[in-house]
Amino acid sequence: MTRPLNSFIDVAQNSDFPIQNLPYGIFSNTQDGVRRAGTAIGEWVLDLAALEANGYLKIHAGETYFAQSTLNKFIESGKANWSKIRAELQELLSADNAELRDNPALREQVFFKQADVTLHLPVHVPGYTDFYSSKEHATNVGCMFRDPKNALLPNWSELPVGYNGRASSVIVSGTDIVRPSGQIKLPNADRPQFSACRKLDFELETGFIVGKANNLGEPIAIENAWDHIFGMVLFNDWSARDLQQWEYVPLGPFNAKTFASSISPWIVTLEALEPFKTHSPIQEPQPLAYLREDHSSNSYDINLSVEIQADGADQADVISETNFKYMYWSMAQQLTHHTIAGCNVQVGDLMGSGTISGPTPNSYGSLLEITWNATKPLTLSNGEERSFIQDGDTLIMKGFCEKGGLRIGFGEVTGKVRPAVAFHFAEHAAEASCA
Repeated sequence: MTRPLNSFIDVAQNSDFPIQNLPYGIFSNTQDGVRRAGTAIGEWVLDLAALEANGYLKIHAGETYFAQSTLNKFIESGKANWSKIRAELQELLSADNAELRDNPALREQVFFKQADVTLHLPVHVPGYTDFYSSKEHATNVGCMFRDPKNALLPNWSELPVGYNGRASSVIVSGTDIVRPSGQIKLPNADRPQFSACRKLDFELETGFIVGKANNLGEPIAIENAWDHIFGMVLFNDWSARDLQQWEYVPLGPFNAKTFASSISPWIVTLEALEPFKTHSPIQEPQPLAYLREDHSSNSYDINLSVEIQADGADQADVISETNFKYMYWSMAQQLTHHTIAGCNVQVGDLMGSGTISGPTPNSYGSLLEITWNATKPLTLSNGEERSFIQDGDTLIMKGFCEKGGLRIGFGEVTGKVRPAVAFHFAEHAAEASCA
């Protein structure tokens, strides 16, 4: 549980990163500088590799875990070490501990302003899976594209629906998004055409990072699943709706999803989120035995929002506010179902929650829902309308928990959309034939 701690570091009251949080990330002093592990406190990054080099944060003698370009080695060291390092950091940063507080030379080595460093993808992602676990979102999409009376397919209420995505295009917040191109079939056309995506969308999600692997052929039992989760990130699973509409039958999303998936740079541990546990929605019908768990504390009360800022606009507009607690299937259920056939997950694997939508239009987690597939465009504060994302738009997602004066946040995940790459197929064909 979170201890009643105060730090000697001045942390603003509305900061996402008090001493009770201490999320993990990877940073460097410059874009091409040496990457190493850090934790966020207030507006600062605490250099864990520098602390380790000075004799702190020891896990195994002769081994370094934080002078690494990813967090994978530290995560793989095990849950006991996650708690050990967190407790040691809280002790070092405590207001009543003079060891770091009164050592100006060491403080000069280990503290950097977040605004002055570059944050990187925090983990190597061996595999990425995206789920479809918000009942409100699945119902909205089913109403739009199928019979509203049968919006949910029969399997949706029986298992966490998901698909295996593309790990290589998982990118860190702040990376620009190039508008994807592909095959689009217009309603009255006989055949598809090649075109830049016309219905580019965001999907408001969270993701969890796998912290403990399982062996091939050995599923993770539901009662052990939480021990296999290291922490959570904010996640924007960009979506090309028009590409997806044409390609997804019979095997599901492909190019509509492979071009980019953005995550926030800080991984918030489950230990930091412990005070904000809550119950998930009642599941009807009751899941099969291998998916049953205690629903009284298997979710988290995480406030989530989406903002859009048009190119050149003075401000961003909040277009969605929702909460993670609406998710029908829990992270433990997702992970257990993922492995039930014998799939072996790996440390660093990313599991996307699926679009998180609430019960009201202002809590929908995608423009597809907010504008009801472009039939109800929204108007921004600068007077421009949006049905889907335009070139130059920046999407900003934020998330935090708050209760009893304690705020634990994720920071944000952002991405600006750039124009599609121009292709000149006739010229390329001519060059190839000449060669």
